[in-house]
Amino acid sequence: MNKNQAIMKQFLVGLLMVFTSMTGFAQITGTVVDAESNSPLPGATVVIKGTQIGTTTDFDGLFSISDASEGDTLVITFIGFDAAEVEAFDGMEVVLETALNQLSEVVVTSGVIDIAKVRETPVAVSAISVSEITLKTGNLEFPEIMNKTPGVYATKQGGGYGDSRISLRGFDQRNTSFLINGQPVNDMENGWVYWSNWQGLTDVASGIQIQRGLGASRLAVPSVGGTVSIFTKAAQKSEGGKVLQMVGNDGYVKTGVSYNTGKNEKGWASSFLLSRWQGDGYIYNTSGEGYTYFAAVGYAPEGSAHELNFSFLGAGQWHHQRDVWVSIRDYQNFGSEGIDRRWNSNGGTLNGEEFSMRRNFYNKPLATFNWDWEISDNLKLATSLYGSAGRGGGTGPRGNNYRAGASDILPFRKDLTEHYLENGRGSRDANGFIDFDAVVAHNQSTTQGYTGDISGYEGLLIGSNGFRDFNVNREVLIRRASMNSHNWVGGISNLEGQFGKFKTSIGVDLRSYTGYHYRTVNHLMGLDGYYSTGNKNSAGQIIETTIEANPFKNTGLNGPKIDYYNVGKVGWQGLNTMVEYGGDKLTAVVQAGLSNQAFQRIDYFDQVGNPESEVQNQGGGYIKGGANYNIDEKQNVFFNTGFISRQPNFGAVFPNYGNDINPNLQNEEITSFELGYGFVATDFSFNINAYSTTWGNRFVQRSLSNQQGVDGSAQFKDIDVVHNGIEFEGKYRLSNATKFKGMLSIGDWRYTKDFSAELFDDNQQSIGTGTLYLKDAKVGDAAQFVSYLEADYKIGKFNVDLGYRFVDNLFADYSITDSEFTQPDNAGALKLPSYGLVDLGSTFRFNLFGNDASFRVNINNLFDTTYIAESNTNIHAGDASQTWNGVDTRNSVWFGFGRTWNASLKYRF
Repeated sequence: MNKNQAIMKQFLVGLLMVFTSMTGFAQITGTVVDAESNSPLPGATVVIKGTQIGTTTDFDGLFSISDASEGDTLVITFIGFDAAEVEAFDGMEVVLETALNQLSEVVVTSGVIDIAKVRETPVAVSAISVSEITLKTGNLEFPEIMNKTPGVYATKQGGGYGDSRISLRGFDQRNTSFLINGQPVNDMENGWVYWSNWQGLTDVASGIQIQRGLGASRLAVPSVGGTVSIFTKAAQKSEGGKVLQMVGNDGYVKTGVSYNTGKNEKGWASSFLLSRWQGDGYIYNTSGEGYTYFAAVGYAPEGSAHELNFSFLGAGQWHHQRDVWVSIRDYQNFGSEGIDRRWNSNGGTLNGEEFSMRRNFYNKPLATFNWDWEISDNLKLATSLYGSAGRGGGTGPRGNNYRAGASDILPFRKDLTEHYLENGRGSRDANGFIDFDAVVAHNQSTTQGYTGDISGYEGLLIGSNGFRDFNVNREVLIRRASMNSHNWVGGISNLEGQFGKFKTSIGVDLRSYTGYHYRTVNHLMGLDGYYSTGNKNSAGQIIETTIEANPFKNTGLNGPKIDYYNVGKVGWQGLNTMVEYGGDKLTAVVQAGLSNQAFQRIDYFDQVGNPESEVQNQGGGYIKGGANYNIDEKQNVFFNTGFISRQPNFGAVFPNYGNDINPNLQNEEITSFELGYGFVATDFSFNINAYSTTWGNRFVQRSLSNQQGVDGSAQFKDIDVVHNGIEFEGKYRLSNATKFKGMLSIGDWRYTKDFSAELFDDNQQSIGTGTLYLKDAKVGDAAQFVSYLEADYKIGKFNVDLGYRFVDNLFADYSITDSEFTQPDNAGALKLPSYGLVDLGSTFRFNLFGNDASFRVNINNLFDTTYIAESNTNIHAGDASQTWNGVDTRNSVWFGFGRTWNASLKYRF
């Protein structure tokens, strides 16, 4: 054998040895993906169970373990997801579910947060993961992301940025509890939630859990429809950051950046986020701009029994609004040809720039301090302290402008079509938009110099709302600002113990709220001052200073005010208890709570001789309970029932905007019962539940401008409704590439009896009573039949999702002063046309400069469907009616948006 042959033999022997060693050990490859978005999870940990042998997934979610064999058990974990144990085989795909009940991606999460757990907590619950929020919300309103879950009906209302609203099981957001990290955010006076204050939730939310019905919250929160619990980020464990750039229809642009320091050796971590958005608005003259700011600092040293977290969240913004309801015939007669869904009756231009009588501006920072103390292995104390100082309000018209044709531009108790026919177009251009320059010119040309006794104002142009002596002109139009600022502090603390299979807790919920309600001058519209006679304690004053409609500027709390100035004080003291049994198959829970709500009203303008009310203490409470039984590893059944005695809202305590306490004050009473069944398998899961909720002893007060020309308020008491329904939600994985999910909500929501009403004029004097015949009338303003189906398909690095939502049995939110219901034989609630919407989205993930990046496109209302989202009138079509899709065109409605889109680029580092 020569030398070359010897070398070749050695090479072949070596190659054979390498081949033998390679085939002597098995190799398992696979992919780890997110169940919600069907996207890969880079950095997931894959370990052979019982060993230290493991690896992590790469950028594409791929992994390879050379020491594993088929049949081994692999344990796959990823922050924020439930761990999975699966049998190994080559080419496998592992799907991880979001772990909302863990929130393990943060250093500290407050123990005051009540999270419902599937197959344990006996309530109907749906969850929305952080990936779905960040991918699919785009430039939608935040509540709209919940439209895909049972029982939810969310709309954009007038269509301004942040002007959306949401109903749950037919109950509006005054009667649905909203919690952010366990803290209540419903307005303490009227229960409303102003989503413009929370525009930044899309940026900072780490998940949403919608607990329908009684819910799992231990707070004595006044919930009827359910509890929406929103979780935000906290100081995160891992270091890194993200940059976001988004664009969308109608000039929408959003830029954001976030950074996490990661947790250091001493247990400290911090996270920061800042973003800015602006847009022209889909609706004409509804431009807006806002900033979101977020910071969190966490402290959780290894081995310590204490965990601390401080966070600061805010979203200051301004935006123009469409607050004047538009009739169908106005949509037809103004704007573009046909139905112009973008039409806005109260927008125009001033000095060549967009201007509106209606401009909302607000900044509501929320500061939270959480302290979790593990006293012992079975005893924990969780405490959360929070505070908020909201500042801002909304602008609107002031003055008797309707007395002059040139400034008579705003419809009053009529639509714009009728206004044109009777009064002409005033200072509107040929397209129907308001020429505010003409209004300014009219104010100046018709106002003479002041000749009164108040010194320093001689010869100046002074306007008023009613005063007309000394050349003060009441036939003018200025822009005032109605302010609704507040200071709010609170604390929640729960002591929880685990004793064998029993878990018990006792907690307190304390809140103190002061709301400031007043009006200021915002824009004098060419005048030099405004003569205010709104304060009954004063003979009148001239105001020449204005406040800017800007949430970051002076909001006039300590300055001159017009028309009204009152303060509402609300205190809350709550005590709650819970006992829970957790067996192998049976989980049962009983919760109870007592609360006291203290109300006081102070009026600096209108209540001469009675400026400060007595304090009204009103008790309330609840008891609720239920049980869940796991039939086997796949099936479970549950039930819950409860009773709530709920304090009325502030307006019911002090009706007619006075300081006298309602002598007929009574608590609302809510009873509820629910049954449910769940099924969970590898590729298919669903839950179905039926509910019945009765809501009685309601008191409602509404401002009114009825067809008889009477302005004032209407009071309704002893209103009873019943909401029955069935809900279904399910998921199905056809293959690793194709997934489906869907839901179905069927409701039967009705008034159970006729009830009486009393009307008051603008001087708070009674002008009559009557009966409203509403027995068996359908509850309006939320669809009673909604279905949704979504398909998600993965093609390499692309994901495509297509969703279809069908809405039916939607009835008008008719005026409660509607003459339709003054007669026993009436046509009932107006049923609106059904509609179906298709949404399309696609995500592409790629590597950019060695880091993860993604590009997302959403198209909402893909086929540009024209539909009515809600109506506040109840005019039934007759033989002589002009109609659109069977609906009388005199009805005032909000049409939903047409086709909209957004595209975003995210880069993680």
